[in-house]
Amino acid sequence: MKIGVLVMAYGTPATPEDVEIYYTRIRHGNAPTPELLADLQRRYNAIGGTSPLAERTEAQVTAIRNEIERIAPGAFDVRFGSKYQPPLLEEIAETFRADGFSKVIGLVLAPHSSSMSTTQYFTRAKAALGEGIEFIEIEEWYEAPGFLELIAERVTEALAKVPAERLATTEVLFSAHSLPEKILANGDNYPDQLRDSAEKAAAIAKVATWDLAWQSAGRTADPWIGPDILDVLRKKKASGVTDIVSCPIGFVSDHLEVLFDIDIEAQGVAKEVGLNLVRTTSLNADAAFMSVLAKLVVDTAA
Repeated sequence: MKIGVLVMAYGTPATPEDVEIYYTRIRHGNAPTPELLADLQRRYNAIGGTSPLAERTEAQVTAIRNEIERIAPGAFDVRFGSKYQPPLLEEIAETFRADGFSKVIGLVLAPHSSSMSTTQYFTRAKAALGEGIEFIEIEEWYEAPGFLELIAERVTEALAKVPAERLATTEVLFSAHSLPEKILANGDNYPDQLRDSAEKAAAIAKVATWDLAWQSAGRTADPWIGPDILDVLRKKKASGVTDIVSCPIGFVSDHLEVLFDIDIEAQGVAKEVGLNLVRTTSLNADAAFMSVLAKLVVDTAA
């Protein structure tokens, strides 16, 4: 019997018309206010109307499937399920059960884990799989062999775009998606994971000056983990920094949180205060990155 692999990601609205129902799912059945919906549509319009995340994720899943098949022919069955956009992860988990699988590995396309992110994927998938199926959860995987080396390569490539005479006043700014501060009360170590991954990637890239920031906080009344990247950029300029290499290490593909929150919003603030901001290129379906994840899955099953 093959081992099932349930690859999971956040999902994205397929068309501009899907934005409202998509965010209604995220908000647990509560539709976004007209003001929030207008702002969301503005953001999507700024990057072309829709996010390329669905296409990027499909390419990643296909590449992972092909690489796993190359490494371990006939041993795995790789399927994709989304958190908020069809095909929903529960629907795909149920297909594993219907097809008689006894073991399924869960992989979320996010290098860091948290009670409000990856844990929710796993909880939902496990419930849909039901009793009698061994479900193996791959938690944070930023230390998977080769991943941080790929991040370091992107950082080095971005630094090469900064004029040599300004490298002494250049900082690398690592970022990840913010989450509500309430997760910290229960000992969630998500911020520690970000710092650890950034520190190790910086060391590999031989970067001495770097910092952390949070981005893409939700529009809720609850306080979210900070400092926010926009505030950090303003402070960096005031402290004498001339150039920023933005490395959104918490994301593995181009999508709204990268293409708008970094390339438009953060870039806008950088220009406003007089900073030169260069973003690292996203991993997307990079062959070396796909090999890292494929080997991670195969090794987890061993």
